Amino acid sequence: MTATHSVINQTPPLAGNAFRDDPLLLQTASGHPEAQLREWQQIGAYVRSAEAQDLARLANTETPRLKTHDRYGHRIDRVEFHPSYHALMRRSAGWGLTGSVWEAKAQGAPPGHVARAVSFYMVSGLETGHLCPITMSSASVAALMATPDLARGWAPGIASRKYDSSNKPPAQKAGLTIGMGMTEKQGGTDVRANTTEAIPEGKGLYRLTGHKWFMSAPASDGFLVLAQAPSGLSCFLLPRILPNGEANAIRFMRLKDKLGNRSNASSEVEFEAALANLVGEEGEGVRTILEMVTLTRLDCAVASAGLMRASLSEAVHHARHRHVAGDVLSDKPLMVRVLADMAIDTAAATALSMRLAHAFDHARTDAFEAAYARAMTPVVKYWVCKVAPAMIGEAMECMGGNGYTEDFPLARHYREAPVNSIWEGSGNVMALDLLRVLRQTPEVYDAILDDMARHLGRRAAGTLDVLNAALDLARTDEGSIRIVVEQLALAAAAAELYRIGAGRLADAFCETRLAGQWRSSYGMLDSRFDAANLLEALYPPDN
Repeated sequence: MTATHSVINQTPPLAGNAFRDDPLLLQTASGHPEAQLREWQQIGAYVRSAEAQDLARLANTETPRLKTHDRYGHRIDRVEFHPSYHALMRRSAGWGLTGSVWEAKAQGAPPGHVARAVSFYMVSGLETGHLCPITMSSASVAALMATPDLARGWAPGIASRKYDSSNKPPAQKAGLTIGMGMTEKQGGTDVRANTTEAIPEGKGLYRLTGHKWFMSAPASDGFLVLAQAPSGLSCFLLPRILPNGEANAIRFMRLKDKLGNRSNASSEVEFEAALANLVGEEGEGVRTILEMVTLTRLDCAVASAGLMRASLSEAVHHARHRHVAGDVLSDKPLMVRVLADMAIDTAAATALSMRLAHAFDHARTDAFEAAYARAMTPVVKYWVCKVAPAMIGEAMECMGGNGYTEDFPLARHYREAPVNSIWEGSGNVMALDLLRVLRQTPEVYDAILDDMARHLGRRAAGTLDVLNAALDLARTDEGSIRIVVEQLALAAAAAELYRIGAGRLADAFCETRLAGQWRSSYGMLDSRFDAANLLEALYPPDN
Protein backbone atom coordinates (compact mmCIF):
# COMPACT_ATOMS: atom_id res chain seq x y z
CA MET A 1 0.00 0.00 0.00
CA THR A 2 1.31 3.44 -0.93
CA ALA A 3 0.82 6.28 1.51
CA THR A 4 -1.07 9.11 -0.12
CA HIS A 5 0.10 11.78 2.28
CA SER A 6 2.00 12.52 5.46
CA VAL A 7 0.20 13.93 8.48
CA ILE A 8 1.72 17.32 9.21
CA ASN A 9 0.59 20.55 10.91
CA GLN A 10 -1.80 18.72 13.24
CA THR A 11 -1.76 19.73 16.89
CA PRO A 12 -0.49 17.13 19.39
CA PRO A 13 -2.79 16.15 22.27
CA LEU A 14 -2.97 18.63 25.13
CA ALA A 15 -0.90 17.25 28.00
CA GLY A 16 0.57 18.92 31.07
CA ASN A 17 -1.20 19.39 34.39
CA ALA A 18 -4.52 21.23 34.75
CA PHE A 19 -3.55 22.42 38.23
CA ARG A 20 0.09 23.36 37.77
CA ASP A 21 -0.59 25.07 34.42
CA ASP A 22 -3.32 27.38 35.78
CA PRO A 23 -1.91 30.52 37.46
CA LEU A 24 -5.28 31.59 38.90
CA LEU A 25 -5.86 28.16 40.38
CA LEU A 26 -2.39 28.17 41.93
CA GLN A 27 -3.14 31.53 43.50
CA THR A 28 -6.45 30.26 44.88
CA ALA A 29 -4.66 27.20 46.30
CA SER A 30 -1.99 29.21 48.05
CA GLY A 31 -1.84 28.52 51.76
CA HIS A 32 -3.59 25.16 51.68
CA PRO A 33 -1.96 22.14 53.36
CA GLU A 34 0.74 20.24 51.51
CA ALA A 35 -1.40 17.10 51.36
CA GLN A 36 -4.14 19.04 49.60
CA LEU A 37 -1.68 20.52 47.11
CA ARG A 38 -0.40 17.03 46.31
CA GLU A 39 -3.94 15.81 45.68
CA TRP A 40 -4.62 18.74 43.35
CA GLN A 41 -1.43 17.91 41.45
CA GLN A 42 -2.74 14.35 41.08
CA ILE A 43 -6.14 15.54 39.87
CA GLY A 44 -4.52 17.99 37.45
CA ALA A 45 -2.35 15.27 35.94
CA TYR A 46 -5.19 12.78 35.76
CA VAL A 47 -7.75 14.98 33.99
CA ARG A 48 -5.24 15.68 31.22
CA SER A 49 -4.27 12.00 30.82
CA ALA A 50 -5.20 9.92 27.79
CA GLU A 51 -6.91 7.41 30.09
CA ALA A 52 -9.21 10.00 31.64
CA GLN A 53 -10.02 11.61 28.29
CA ASP A 54 -11.01 8.22 26.91
CA LEU A 55 -13.24 7.52 29.90
CA ALA A 56 -14.96 10.87 29.37
CA ARG A 57 -15.52 10.09 25.70
CA LEU A 58 -16.90 6.60 26.37
CA ALA A 59 -19.22 7.78 29.14
CA ASN A 60 -20.87 10.11 26.62
CA THR A 61 -21.02 7.72 23.66
CA GLU A 62 -22.08 4.63 25.62
CA THR A 63 -24.98 6.35 27.30
CA PRO A 64 -27.20 5.07 30.18
CA ARG A 65 -29.98 2.60 29.42
CA LEU A 66 -33.20 2.01 31.32
CA LYS A 67 -34.22 -1.56 32.14
CA THR A 68 -37.77 -1.58 33.42
CA HIS A 69 -38.03 -5.40 33.65
CA ASP A 70 -35.74 -8.37 34.07
CA ARG A 71 -35.71 -11.31 31.68
CA TYR A 72 -38.49 -13.04 33.63
CA GLY A 73 -40.84 -10.06 33.41
CA HIS A 74 -40.33 -8.73 36.92
CA ARG A 75 -40.35 -4.96 37.28
CA ILE A 76 -36.84 -3.79 38.31
CA ASP A 77 -36.59 -0.10 37.22
CA ARG A 78 -32.81 0.08 36.98
CA VAL A 79 -30.47 2.20 34.92
CA GLU A 80 -27.36 0.61 33.46
CA PHE A 81 -24.18 2.62 32.89
CA HIS A 82 -21.03 1.92 30.95
CA PRO A 83 -18.03 1.05 33.17
CA SER A 84 -16.43 4.38 32.16
CA TYR A 85 -19.14 6.25 34.08
CA HIS A 86 -18.52 4.20 37.21
CA ALA A 87 -14.77 4.80 36.87
CA LEU A 88 -15.34 8.56 36.78
CA MET A 89 -17.66 8.37 39.78
CA ARG A 90 -15.10 6.38 41.78
CA ARG A 91 -12.42 8.97 41.11
CA SER A 92 -14.61 11.94 42.03
CA ALA A 93 -15.94 10.32 45.19
CA GLY A 94 -12.39 9.32 46.14
CA TRP A 95 -11.28 12.94 45.80
CA GLY A 96 -14.01 13.97 48.24
CA LEU A 97 -16.33 15.75 45.83
CA THR A 98 -19.36 14.19 47.51
CA GLY A 99 -18.28 14.68 51.08
CA SER A 100 -15.20 16.79 51.75
CA VAL A 101 -17.27 19.79 52.90
CA TRP A 102 -19.05 17.65 55.48
CA GLU A 103 -15.87 15.81 56.51
CA ALA A 104 -14.39 19.17 57.49
CA LYS A 105 -17.53 20.18 59.36
CA ALA A 106 -17.58 16.90 61.28
CA GLN A 107 -13.97 17.49 62.31
CA GLY A 108 -14.74 21.01 63.53
CA ALA A 109 -12.72 22.57 60.70
CA PRO A 110 -13.90 25.31 58.30
CA PRO A 111 -16.25 23.88 55.65
CA GLY A 112 -13.74 23.81 52.78
CA HIS A 113 -15.91 25.01 49.89
CA VAL A 114 -12.93 26.66 48.19
CA ALA A 115 -10.84 23.50 48.49
CA ARG A 116 -13.62 21.41 47.00
CA ALA A 117 -14.27 24.02 44.29
CA VAL A 118 -10.66 23.77 43.05
CA SER A 119 -11.05 20.01 42.58
CA PHE A 120 -14.55 20.33 41.12
CA TYR A 121 -13.31 22.97 38.65
CA MET A 122 -10.61 20.68 37.27
CA VAL A 123 -12.86 17.62 37.03
CA SER A 124 -15.52 19.74 35.26
CA GLY A 125 -13.01 20.33 32.50
CA LEU A 126 -12.80 16.57 32.04
CA GLU A 127 -16.44 15.41 32.19
CA THR A 128 -19.35 17.21 33.82
CA GLY A 129 -22.19 14.74 33.32
CA HIS A 130 -21.18 12.46 36.19
CA LEU A 131 -20.81 15.52 38.43
CA CYS A 132 -24.60 15.97 38.52
CA PRO A 133 -25.12 13.19 41.12
CA ILE A 134 -21.87 14.25 42.80
CA THR A 135 -23.24 17.78 43.22
CA MET A 136 -26.65 16.67 44.46
CA SER A 137 -25.15 14.17 46.89
CA SER A 138 -22.86 16.76 48.43
CA ALA A 139 -25.57 19.41 48.63
CA SER A 140 -28.26 17.07 49.95
CA VAL A 141 -26.71 16.97 53.42
CA ALA A 142 -27.62 20.63 53.92
CA ALA A 143 -31.30 19.76 53.48
CA LEU A 144 -31.14 16.54 55.49
CA MET A 145 -29.85 18.47 58.50
CA ALA A 146 -33.40 19.78 58.92
CA THR A 147 -34.17 16.29 60.29
CA PRO A 148 -31.20 15.25 62.45
CA ASP A 149 -32.17 11.57 62.62
CA LEU A 150 -32.14 11.33 58.82
CA ALA A 151 -28.86 13.21 58.63
CA ARG A 152 -27.26 10.81 61.11
CA GLY A 153 -28.40 7.84 59.10
CA TRP A 154 -27.52 9.10 55.61
CA ALA A 155 -24.77 11.72 55.89
CA PRO A 156 -21.89 9.32 56.69
CA GLY A 157 -22.62 7.28 53.57
CA ILE A 158 -22.97 10.41 51.43
CA ALA A 159 -19.73 11.85 52.79
CA SER A 160 -17.90 8.56 52.27
CA ARG A 161 -15.05 8.59 49.77
CA LYS A 162 -16.26 5.22 48.50
CA TYR A 163 -18.44 4.86 45.43
CA ASP A 164 -20.78 1.89 45.64
CA SER A 165 -22.98 1.18 42.60
CA SER A 166 -24.45 -2.02 44.03
CA ASN A 167 -28.22 -2.47 44.22
CA LYS A 168 -28.58 -2.75 48.00
CA PRO A 169 -30.40 -0.97 50.83
CA PRO A 170 -28.58 2.18 51.94
CA ALA A 171 -27.50 0.73 55.29
CA GLN A 172 -25.57 -2.02 53.50
CA LYS A 173 -23.57 0.22 51.19
CA ALA A 174 -20.09 1.73 51.49
CA GLY A 175 -21.12 4.99 49.83
CA LEU A 176 -24.40 6.68 48.94
CA THR A 177 -25.55 9.04 46.21
CA ILE A 178 -28.60 11.31 46.19
CA GLY A 179 -30.75 12.57 43.33
CA MET A 180 -33.47 15.19 43.21
CA GLY A 181 -37.01 15.47 41.87
CA MET A 182 -38.68 18.86 42.05
CA THR A 183 -40.43 19.66 38.78
CA GLU A 184 -43.64 18.22 37.38
CA LYS A 185 -45.03 18.36 33.87
CA GLN A 186 -47.76 20.89 34.67
CA GLY A 187 -45.58 23.30 36.65
CA GLY A 188 -41.90 23.14 35.82
CA THR A 189 -40.16 25.84 37.84
CA ASP A 190 -43.44 26.66 39.58
CA VAL A 191 -43.05 23.85 42.12
CA ARG A 192 -45.98 25.12 44.18
CA ALA A 193 -48.18 23.80 41.36
CA ASN A 194 -46.97 20.26 42.11
CA THR A 195 -49.73 17.66 42.44
CA THR A 196 -47.82 14.68 43.88
CA GLU A 197 -49.64 13.72 47.07
CA ALA A 198 -48.03 12.64 50.35
CA ILE A 199 -50.21 10.66 52.77
CA PRO A 200 -48.93 10.33 56.37
CA GLU A 201 -48.17 6.83 57.60
CA GLY A 202 -46.92 7.84 61.03
CA LYS A 203 -43.46 8.23 62.60
CA GLY A 204 -42.33 10.63 59.87
CA LEU A 205 -43.17 8.20 57.06
CA TYR A 206 -45.42 9.09 54.11
CA ARG A 207 -46.75 7.40 50.98
CA LEU A 208 -46.14 9.42 47.81
CA THR A 209 -48.31 9.10 44.72
CA GLY A 210 -47.71 11.23 41.66
CA HIS A 211 -44.93 11.97 39.18
CA LYS A 212 -41.80 13.97 38.39
CA TRP A 213 -41.12 15.32 34.92
CA PHE A 214 -37.38 15.48 35.65
CA MET A 215 -35.77 13.34 38.31
CA SER A 216 -32.01 13.42 37.94
CA ALA A 217 -29.60 10.56 38.58
CA PRO A 218 -32.19 7.76 38.81
CA ALA A 219 -29.55 5.23 39.93
CA SER A 220 -29.12 7.13 43.20
CA ASP A 221 -29.80 5.53 46.55
CA GLY A 222 -32.27 8.22 47.57
CA PHE A 223 -34.03 11.26 46.16
CA LEU A 224 -35.06 14.55 47.68
CA VAL A 225 -38.51 15.29 46.26
CA LEU A 226 -41.35 17.74 46.81
CA ALA A 227 -44.95 16.64 47.38
CA GLN A 228 -48.18 18.03 48.79
CA ALA A 229 -48.67 16.93 52.39
CA PRO A 230 -51.74 17.86 54.48
CA SER A 231 -50.06 21.11 55.60
CA GLY A 232 -48.73 22.03 52.17
CA LEU A 233 -45.74 21.47 49.91
CA SER A 234 -43.13 19.48 51.80
CA CYS A 235 -39.72 17.90 51.24
CA PHE A 236 -39.18 14.14 51.41
CA LEU A 237 -36.32 11.67 51.22
CA LEU A 238 -37.39 8.83 48.97
CA PRO A 239 -35.13 5.74 49.11
CA ARG A 240 -34.81 3.69 45.93
CA ILE A 241 -34.33 0.42 47.84
CA LEU A 242 -36.19 -0.12 51.09
CA PRO A 243 -34.45 -1.44 54.24
CA ASN A 244 -35.85 -4.93 53.60
CA GLY A 245 -34.18 -5.06 50.20
CA GLU A 246 -37.34 -4.54 48.17
CA ALA A 247 -37.56 -1.84 45.51
CA ASN A 248 -39.59 1.19 46.48
CA ALA A 249 -42.69 1.93 44.39
CA ILE A 250 -40.81 4.17 41.94
CA ARG A 251 -41.60 3.56 38.28
CA PHE A 252 -39.16 4.97 35.75
CA MET A 253 -41.14 5.75 32.60
CA ARG A 254 -38.25 6.83 30.36
CA LEU A 255 -34.85 8.51 30.32
CA LYS A 256 -34.73 12.00 28.88
CA ASP A 257 -33.00 12.40 25.51
CA LYS A 258 -30.92 15.47 26.38
CA LEU A 259 -28.83 17.80 24.28
CA GLY A 260 -25.81 17.30 26.52
CA ASN A 261 -25.09 15.88 29.96
CA ARG A 262 -25.49 12.55 28.22
CA SER A 263 -23.38 10.45 30.56
CA ASN A 264 -25.81 11.33 33.36
CA ALA A 265 -29.28 9.82 33.25
CA SER A 266 -32.31 12.02 33.86
CA SER A 267 -35.69 10.35 34.16
CA GLU A 268 -39.41 10.79 34.01
CA VAL A 269 -40.89 8.90 36.94
CA GLU A 270 -44.13 7.95 38.64
CA PHE A 271 -44.69 7.09 42.31
CA GLU A 272 -47.29 4.52 43.32
CA ALA A 273 -47.60 4.93 47.09
CA ALA A 274 -43.82 5.06 47.41
CA LEU A 275 -42.49 5.17 50.96
CA ALA A 276 -40.62 8.35 51.96
CA ASN A 277 -39.37 10.21 55.04
CA LEU A 278 -40.39 13.78 55.78
CA VAL A 279 -37.43 16.18 55.74
CA GLY A 280 -37.96 19.29 57.86
CA GLU A 281 -41.48 20.46 58.64
CA GLU A 282 -44.67 19.90 56.70
CA GLY A 283 -45.44 22.86 54.48
CA GLU A 284 -41.81 24.04 54.50
CA GLY A 285 -40.68 22.03 51.48
CA VAL A 286 -39.35 24.90 49.41
CA ARG A 287 -37.41 26.40 52.30
CA THR A 288 -35.95 22.99 53.19
CA ILE A 289 -34.83 22.00 49.71
CA LEU A 290 -33.43 25.47 49.02
CA GLU A 291 -30.67 24.63 51.49
CA MET A 292 -29.60 22.05 48.93
CA VAL A 293 -30.33 24.16 45.85
CA THR A 294 -28.11 27.02 47.03
CA LEU A 295 -25.09 24.72 47.14
CA THR A 296 -25.87 23.24 43.73
CA ARG A 297 -25.94 26.75 42.28
CA LEU A 298 -22.37 27.28 43.44
CA ASP A 299 -21.39 24.08 41.62
CA CYS A 300 -23.15 25.28 38.46
CA ALA A 301 -20.93 28.37 38.40
CA VAL A 302 -17.73 26.47 39.24
CA ALA A 303 -18.47 23.82 36.60
CA SER A 304 -19.14 26.45 33.92
CA ALA A 305 -15.87 28.21 34.73
CA GLY A 306 -14.08 24.85 34.59
CA LEU A 307 -15.58 24.11 31.18
CA MET A 308 -14.46 27.52 29.94
CA ARG A 309 -10.89 26.97 31.16
CA ALA A 310 -10.65 23.48 29.64
CA SER A 311 -12.08 24.63 26.31
CA LEU A 312 -9.84 27.65 26.01
CA SER A 313 -6.81 25.58 27.00
CA GLU A 314 -7.52 23.37 23.99
CA ALA A 315 -7.93 26.39 21.70
CA VAL A 316 -4.73 28.09 22.91
CA HIS A 317 -2.80 24.83 22.60
CA HIS A 318 -4.09 24.40 19.05
CA ALA A 319 -3.17 27.95 18.07
CA ARG A 320 0.35 27.56 19.46
CA HIS A 321 1.02 24.45 17.39
CA ARG A 322 -0.83 25.24 14.16
CA HIS A 323 0.98 27.00 11.32
CA VAL A 324 -0.88 29.25 8.88
CA ALA A 325 0.80 31.01 5.95
CA GLY A 326 4.22 30.24 7.39
CA ASP A 327 3.54 31.59 10.90
CA VAL A 328 2.29 30.12 14.16
CA LEU A 329 -1.43 30.80 14.41
CA SER A 330 -1.19 32.24 17.93
CA ASP A 331 1.23 34.90 16.63
CA LYS A 332 -1.35 36.27 14.22
CA PRO A 333 -2.58 39.65 15.58
CA LEU A 334 -6.26 38.88 15.15
CA MET A 335 -6.08 35.40 16.66
CA VAL A 336 -4.10 36.45 19.72
CA ARG A 337 -6.63 39.20 20.45
CA VAL A 338 -9.52 36.76 20.17
CA LEU A 339 -7.79 34.29 22.50
CA ALA A 340 -6.83 36.99 25.01
CA ASP A 341 -10.34 38.43 24.99
CA MET A 342 -11.75 34.97 25.77
CA ALA A 343 -9.12 34.50 28.47
CA ILE A 344 -10.33 37.66 30.22
CA ASP A 345 -13.86 36.28 30.58
CA THR A 346 -12.55 32.89 31.66
CA ALA A 347 -10.34 34.42 34.34
CA ALA A 348 -13.20 36.60 35.59
CA ALA A 349 -15.56 33.62 35.74
CA THR A 350 -12.97 31.61 37.66
CA ALA A 351 -12.16 34.38 40.12
CA LEU A 352 -15.83 35.17 40.74
CA SER A 353 -16.78 31.51 41.31
CA MET A 354 -13.95 31.05 43.79
CA ARG A 355 -14.95 34.28 45.54
CA LEU A 356 -18.43 32.87 46.01
CA ALA A 357 -16.98 29.64 47.42
CA HIS A 358 -14.98 31.76 49.87
CA ALA A 359 -18.21 33.41 51.02
CA PHE A 360 -19.77 29.99 51.61
CA ASP A 361 -16.76 29.02 53.73
CA HIS A 362 -17.14 32.02 56.03
CA ALA A 363 -20.90 32.59 56.01
CA ARG A 364 -21.45 31.12 59.48
CA THR A 365 -18.87 33.34 61.18
CA ASP A 366 -18.95 36.56 59.14
CA ALA A 367 -22.17 38.51 58.61
CA PHE A 368 -20.91 40.20 55.47
CA GLU A 369 -19.85 36.92 53.87
CA ALA A 370 -23.27 35.46 54.70
CA ALA A 371 -24.89 38.43 52.98
CA TYR A 372 -22.55 38.10 50.01
CA ALA A 373 -23.39 34.41 49.63
CA ARG A 374 -27.13 35.07 49.77
CA ALA A 375 -27.20 37.96 47.32
CA MET A 376 -24.41 36.95 44.97
CA THR A 377 -25.19 33.26 44.48
CA PRO A 378 -27.90 33.98 41.87
CA VAL A 379 -25.76 36.74 40.35
CA VAL A 380 -22.66 34.59 39.93
CA LYS A 381 -24.63 31.61 38.64
CA TYR A 382 -26.48 33.86 36.18
CA TRP A 383 -23.43 35.46 34.61
CA VAL A 384 -20.88 32.65 34.65
CA CYS A 385 -23.33 30.09 33.30
CA LYS A 386 -24.51 32.43 30.55
CA VAL A 387 -21.08 33.50 29.34
CA ALA A 388 -19.82 29.90 29.09
CA PRO A 389 -21.71 28.68 25.96
CA ALA A 390 -20.72 31.70 23.87
CA MET A 391 -17.09 31.50 24.94
CA ILE A 392 -16.85 27.76 24.34
CA GLY A 393 -18.43 28.25 20.92
CA GLU A 394 -15.72 30.77 20.07
CA ALA A 395 -13.03 28.38 21.32
CA MET A 396 -14.46 25.73 19.02
CA GLU A 397 -14.26 28.20 16.13
CA CYS A 398 -10.58 28.83 16.90
CA MET A 399 -9.95 25.13 16.28
CA GLY A 400 -11.96 25.07 13.08
CA GLY A 401 -13.44 21.79 11.88
CA ASN A 402 -11.47 19.74 14.41
CA GLY A 403 -13.22 21.54 17.26
CA TYR A 404 -16.60 20.69 15.77
CA THR A 405 -15.99 16.94 15.74
CA GLU A 406 -16.63 14.51 18.57
CA ASP A 407 -12.99 13.36 18.35
CA PHE A 408 -12.07 16.49 20.32
CA PRO A 409 -13.58 17.46 23.70
CA LEU A 410 -14.89 20.89 22.70
CA ALA A 411 -18.02 19.52 21.07
CA ARG A 412 -18.89 17.77 24.32
CA HIS A 413 -18.07 20.86 26.39
CA TYR A 414 -20.29 22.96 24.13
CA ARG A 415 -23.22 20.59 24.56
CA GLU A 416 -22.68 20.51 28.31
CA ALA A 417 -22.52 24.26 28.83
CA PRO A 418 -26.21 25.30 28.54
CA VAL A 419 -27.48 22.96 31.26
CA ASN A 420 -25.91 24.98 34.07
CA SER A 421 -28.05 27.99 33.11
CA ILE A 422 -31.20 25.86 33.06
CA TRP A 423 -30.58 23.54 36.02
CA GLU A 424 -31.37 24.82 39.52
CA GLY A 425 -32.91 28.03 38.25
CA SER A 426 -32.93 29.69 34.84
CA GLY A 427 -31.76 33.24 34.25
CA ASN A 428 -35.16 34.69 35.10
CA VAL A 429 -35.35 32.67 38.32
CA MET A 430 -31.92 33.96 39.33
CA ALA A 431 -32.92 37.54 38.54
CA LEU A 432 -36.11 37.28 40.59
CA ASP A 433 -34.16 35.67 43.43
CA LEU A 434 -31.87 38.70 43.56
CA LEU A 435 -34.87 41.03 43.41
CA ARG A 436 -36.36 39.33 46.47
CA VAL A 437 -33.12 39.80 48.38
CA LEU A 438 -32.96 43.47 47.44
CA ARG A 439 -36.56 44.07 48.51
CA GLN A 440 -36.28 42.18 51.79
CA THR A 441 -32.80 43.33 52.84
CA PRO A 442 -31.75 46.44 50.89
CA GLU A 443 -28.89 46.96 53.34
CA VAL A 444 -27.22 43.83 51.92
CA TYR A 445 -26.98 45.50 48.51
CA ASP A 446 -25.40 48.60 50.03
CA ALA A 447 -22.82 46.52 51.91
CA ILE A 448 -21.85 44.63 48.76
CA LEU A 449 -21.49 47.84 46.76
CA ASP A 450 -19.32 49.37 49.49
CA ASP A 451 -17.06 46.32 49.45
CA MET A 452 -16.74 46.38 45.67
CA ALA A 453 -16.01 50.09 45.70
CA ARG A 454 -12.97 49.53 47.92
CA HIS A 455 -11.44 47.20 45.34
CA LEU A 456 -12.51 49.12 42.24
CA GLY A 457 -10.85 52.34 43.44
CA ARG A 458 -11.16 55.21 41.00
CA ARG A 459 -13.48 53.18 38.79
CA ALA A 460 -16.05 52.78 41.53
CA ALA A 461 -17.99 56.03 41.12
CA GLY A 462 -19.22 55.44 37.58
CA THR A 463 -19.92 51.77 38.30
CA LEU A 464 -22.00 52.54 41.38
CA ASP A 465 -23.95 55.19 39.47
CA VAL A 466 -24.88 52.63 36.81
CA LEU A 467 -25.83 50.01 39.39
CA ASN A 468 -27.94 52.37 41.48
CA ALA A 469 -29.73 53.68 38.41
CA ALA A 470 -30.48 50.14 37.28
CA LEU A 471 -31.79 49.23 40.72
CA ASP A 472 -34.02 52.31 40.86
CA LEU A 473 -35.53 51.24 37.55
CA ALA A 474 -36.03 47.65 38.72
CA ARG A 475 -37.97 48.80 41.77
CA THR A 476 -40.80 49.94 39.52
CA ASP A 477 -40.10 47.79 36.48
CA GLU A 478 -39.55 44.14 37.44
CA GLY A 479 -38.82 43.28 33.82
CA SER A 480 -35.57 45.24 33.97
CA ILE A 481 -33.96 43.27 36.82
CA ARG A 482 -31.64 41.37 34.47
CA ILE A 483 -29.80 44.65 33.90
CA VAL A 484 -29.01 44.81 37.61
CA VAL A 485 -27.90 41.17 37.69
CA GLU A 486 -25.50 41.49 34.78
CA GLN A 487 -24.03 44.81 35.86
CA LEU A 488 -23.59 43.52 39.41
CA ALA A 489 -21.84 40.39 38.14
CA LEU A 490 -19.45 42.42 35.99
CA ALA A 491 -18.68 44.81 38.83
CA ALA A 492 -18.12 41.94 41.27
CA ALA A 493 -15.83 40.15 38.83
CA ALA A 494 -13.80 43.30 38.27
CA ALA A 495 -13.56 43.93 42.01
CA GLU A 496 -12.35 40.39 42.62
CA LEU A 497 -9.70 40.62 39.89
CA TYR A 498 -8.37 43.77 41.54
CA ARG A 499 -8.56 42.20 44.98
CA ILE A 500 -6.36 39.26 43.95
CA GLY A 501 -3.85 41.59 42.34
CA ALA A 502 -4.52 40.84 38.66
CA GLY A 503 -3.71 44.44 37.69
CA ARG A 504 -3.39 44.44 33.88
CA LEU A 505 -6.01 41.76 33.53
CA ALA A 506 -8.40 43.64 35.82
CA ASP A 507 -7.82 46.84 33.83
CA ALA A 508 -8.60 45.04 30.57
CA PHE A 509 -11.77 43.54 32.04
CA CYS A 510 -12.94 46.91 33.36
CA GLU A 511 -12.26 48.80 30.16
CA THR A 512 -13.93 46.24 27.89
CA ARG A 513 -16.71 44.80 30.04
CA LEU A 514 -17.53 47.29 32.75
CA ALA A 515 -16.87 50.62 31.09
CA GLY A 516 -16.67 49.66 27.44
CA GLN A 517 -19.28 49.82 24.74
CA TRP A 518 -21.63 46.91 24.24
CA ARG A 519 -20.02 44.05 22.35
CA SER A 520 -21.41 40.81 20.99
CA SER A 521 -18.32 38.78 20.04
CA TYR A 522 -14.72 38.21 21.08
CA GLY A 523 -11.65 39.91 19.68
CA MET A 524 -12.53 43.49 20.56
CA LEU A 525 -9.41 44.28 22.60
CA ASP A 526 -7.65 47.36 21.29
CA SER A 527 -3.92 48.00 21.14
CA ARG A 528 -3.80 49.56 24.62
CA PHE A 529 -3.74 46.04 26.03
CA ASP A 530 -0.89 43.67 25.28
CA ALA A 531 -2.96 40.67 24.23
CA ALA A 532 0.05 38.37 23.88
CA ASN A 533 1.28 39.10 27.41
CA LEU A 534 -2.20 38.70 28.88
CA LEU A 535 -2.57 35.32 27.19
CA GLU A 536 0.87 34.15 28.23
CA ALA A 537 0.25 35.13 31.84
CA LEU A 538 -2.99 33.14 32.02
CA TYR A 539 -1.93 30.25 29.75
CA PRO A 540 1.82 29.79 30.20
CA PRO A 541 3.47 28.24 27.13
CA ASP A 542 4.33 24.55 27.19
CA ASN A 543 7.50 23.71 29.04
